[in-house]
Amino acid sequence: MRYRVLVTDEIDPDGLSLLTAESRLQVDEVPTLTAAELLARIPEYDAIVGRSASRISGDLLRAATKLRVVGRAGVGVDNVDMATATALGVAVINAPAGNTVAVAELLFGSLLALFRHIVRADSSMHAGKWDRSALLGSELKGRTLGIVGVGRIGSEVAMRALAFGMDVIGYDPYVGDERFRALRIRRAPSLESLLPDADVLTIHTPLTPETTGMIGRRELARMPAGAVLCNLARGGIVDDGALAHALQNGVLRGACIDAFAQEPLPADHPLRALQNVLLTPHLGASTAEAQRNVAVDVCEAVRDALLNGELTRSLNVATVTGTEWRDLQPALVLAQRAAAIARALLLDQGISIIQRVRLRVSPDLIGAGAALLSAACAGILEGVIDDGRLNLINARAMAEARGIELSIGELTDQDRTATLDISLSGGVREIGVVATAPAGSVPRVTRIGAFHVDVTPRQTMIVLTNNDVPGVIGRVGTALGDAQVNIAEYHQARLAQGGEALAAISVNGVVAPALRERLLALPDVRTATIVRFGGGNGGSPGESTARG
Repeated sequence: MRYRVLVTDEIDPDGLSLLTAESRLQVDEVPTLTAAELLARIPEYDAIVGRSASRISGDLLRAATKLRVVGRAGVGVDNVDMATATALGVAVINAPAGNTVAVAELLFGSLLALFRHIVRADSSMHAGKWDRSALLGSELKGRTLGIVGVGRIGSEVAMRALAFGMDVIGYDPYVGDERFRALRIRRAPSLESLLPDADVLTIHTPLTPETTGMIGRRELARMPAGAVLCNLARGGIVDDGALAHALQNGVLRGACIDAFAQEPLPADHPLRALQNVLLTPHLGASTAEAQRNVAVDVCEAVRDALLNGELTRSLNVATVTGTEWRDLQPALVLAQRAAAIARALLLDQGISIIQRVRLRVSPDLIGAGAALLSAACAGILEGVIDDGRLNLINARAMAEARGIELSIGELTDQDRTATLDISLSGGVREIGVVATAPAGSVPRVTRIGAFHVDVTPRQTMIVLTNNDVPGVIGRVGTALGDAQVNIAEYHQARLAQGGEALAAISVNGVVAPALRERLLALPDVRTATIVRFGGGNGGSPGESTARG
């Protein structure tokens, strides 16, 4: 299969070469499309790669009926309608690490320029002046730097601040104490407690509903006299109006601002008229090295997502820790197929509405529990909903939107590895399927309900319940043989001699409805459930028919 990729903004050639080198990718580089032109062209493409200039709106995403991946060559994705992308199952990938050093270096370049009046000094020298006495500056050494957001960039800033001899204090509720200690950052329990200690406050968080307007008039007033504010993150985190007021009225000594709520910054914006603010036109990632890095990172990730289903770096897919995405693939497919088996068996019992899904995994898979639960949701919903984009990105949200209660837990048996236990329930009925996908081995279903089995779920699985009497296996085998259905594995299990038995039969190809009816007509066969598996990311439905 060949995929089409649209590149809409100027992307570094080293990144583009990763896409154009692939024979299965057709890359169209059109960097100057208008919004209307982009809307007209987008239905043709499987992926789009760009920077901040292209707005990936909800209307654009809905028009992009083939779109699977959005690649953003940079950190921020506020130009992408994330909610719509997630609902449509479109992966959104950015390049969060490529511009880390560029932003950290710009911060200290800006601070040094502000504290040492470098811009004014350069201008006066070019004007033929020698204003040395009027340009007395200050040093960074001994000042306290307050960092809001101790992620990649915040960490790089902290290391450089220590080299300047600054004291560093930080606030980030999502980073553990061990990371703070390793970086030698004094932890502030809250933003409010950090502000009075910060001679210099720098922001390094994404723009989210939580961080929008995070630094306003009240926060600026809590900072010490003579403090400096820096925002090289995203516009909108700092209230630009409140900042201008604080600079005009001596609440702050100065500011270094590279990101604005409105970009380009209007010519009459009040910040432009102030002498104690150093303004740059969103230059944080504007180095040759950073542009190359983010282009390579995002193009590599888009390529791998299209060709290999690699979604580790997608912002809107469940986080996976403790295992490589490639190593996790058998478990993801197994979770989807085990859930499809359980759903089909509940349908067999007259339960069409799934109310609860409980996933328990062995300790080695707990870091991938959320992704595995998404895969299980895809197995439940494939064929049930009319949506060709059902996949790991949107399956969990779709399940929750249908009122399905989801939970993840850990199996208490510490000796188990690569094991999944998926239970589905509706009303008073519940069915569980246990499966295992050890590294280097073929994935297996090991329990269906109360019956211990050992079978690999291939293209199609037939689950029969029957009376435990002689001759049933032979009659079932003959019926499948007469229908030219190839049996890959046949596992028969029973709870007690002469009681109920269960057969898990893995077959190749598609089982026709007529064969299902023939199986149900065999003596001593109680129920026949046919599960036809999709392609691993949502697809063909599982089907069920029963007699009993």
